[in-house]
Amino acid sequence: MEKANKANETEKADIGKMWIADQGDGTYTNPILYTDYSDPDAIRVGEDFFLVASSFCNTPAVPVLHSRDLVNWKVINYCMERLPSRRYDKPVHGCGAWAPSIRFHDGVFYVFIPMPDEGILMCRTQDPWGKWSEPVYVRKVVGWIDPCPFWDDDGKAYMVTAFARSRIGFKSMLYLSPIRPDCTGVLDDGRFLYDGHATQPTIEGPKMYKRNGYYYIFAPAGGVKTGWQTVLRSRNIYGPYEERIVMRQGNTPVNGPHQGAWVDTPSGEDWFLHFQDVGNAGRVLHLQPMRWEDDWPVIGINDVDGCGEPALRYRKPDVGAVYPPDAPEDSDLFDGGKLGLQWQWNANYKEEWYALGKDGLTLKACSAPADAQLCDIPNLLLQKWPAPEFEITACLHLGELAEGDAAGMVSLGGCYTALAVQVREGRKILQQRTGNRGENDEARKDLETVEGEVLYLRMCVERETLVSFEVSADGDDFRPVGEAVAATPGRWVGVKAGLFAIHETEGSGGAVRARSFVYGKKC
Repeated sequence: MEKANKANETEKADIGKMWIADQGDGTYTNPILYTDYSDPDAIRVGEDFFLVASSFCNTPAVPVLHSRDLVNWKVINYCMERLPSRRYDKPVHGCGAWAPSIRFHDGVFYVFIPMPDEGILMCRTQDPWGKWSEPVYVRKVVGWIDPCPFWDDDGKAYMVTAFARSRIGFKSMLYLSPIRPDCTGVLDDGRFLYDGHATQPTIEGPKMYKRNGYYYIFAPAGGVKTGWQTVLRSRNIYGPYEERIVMRQGNTPVNGPHQGAWVDTPSGEDWFLHFQDVGNAGRVLHLQPMRWEDDWPVIGINDVDGCGEPALRYRKPDVGAVYPPDAPEDSDLFDGGKLGLQWQWNANYKEEWYALGKDGLTLKACSAPADAQLCDIPNLLLQKWPAPEFEITACLHLGELAEGDAAGMVSLGGCYTALAVQVREGRKILQQRTGNRGENDEARKDLETVEGEVLYLRMCVERETLVSFEVSADGDDFRPVGEAVAATPGRWVGVKAGLFAIHETEGSGGAVRARSFVYGKKC
């Protein structure tokens, strides 16, 4: 038992973060988060910065991040505990909460959340660390995406949106709807605002601002991996709008640099947060310097004719103070009263799926069809990749597993793989499961028999692609098992890693107890 508890005896301060962008010398490197916080939007309120991102079918939904310097971020909350539809009681890959926006108006934080099959939702709060309101529909409609609210100087409110061709039959168009100032509904049908087919194909993700009498719409165009950042401006909110490309890849490795948020600092500097799609790790977060010339924004460095390219390293923003290097949580010793904010479930979750106590995290073995693909199981407990390469070591106690249970560690992507302990005919069998989402091709290969009641599983991720496993009975001597698998991204999301427990026969399932889930830098 002494060895089994060794990870929990490790001081949290000794567990390093996998990706730190803050260089400690007044500079930072991009990406600032090598983590799948896709479709980011951000605001400043006083000296605090807040950011939201997509979460698709995972819950809790729509993460809220906080920073004091735009470089070092922490997850502080989620806008929704669950998605407001029984449809999401099972994974619906690629659906759910798409690109949100966040705004602060008259003392209230608003987050607009598009669900492309259901409509535009809104959650609000006066305390982003506290309870967010239950979501209400701004508009129930199919195919409308990427909403952003805007309050004009006269108090009138609007919502700018884009469209998903997969749902509504067209894209590359932006739309403006007058809405109630409290964001609880639209006032009329609104009108089309901009057609990007000729020069800005696939324009989407619009964010509306006002400066020096101009209305601005910051919007990505050209596609996720190949596109650029466009800005539109007009003296009239309904247009017509001038257009300019203000950032593209240029001579950098940062493909498709776009979709994000303009924020300023209390000292008057301007910055732009955006994503880059890197494949298996998802859409990672970058921070770019920004300035204004002739009432046009210029984003990045090495600009030519008002169009910049991403900076790979730059000085940190001037926020009037120096904050220590940090990053969102990743490792977990399961010694708190509730799950860490790095965790999300594969679908709408139920409280009875897990318990936390002095002995760590207990995952109940929930019933699942014996032939179900693991990627379609709702009670997978998951978190985003925090770096391009890493290892994860989990300490599992197997004594409460029952006949028909399977529990272990999973790498979830388009191509997924897992290392499970399956209880079959009274024996604990170590088994690797590998398949591809939507292909109904899951292969299950028995590897060996597990003798003890404590097992350490280790997942190694190499070169952003290869996922392999090791096991140990004592946490010291690890040996490889199974086959290395080339991971692929999920539907609009990066690969996730996590734990699971399922029951695949008749009768009641048991449970598995996890004492640790700890990241390391080398395999």
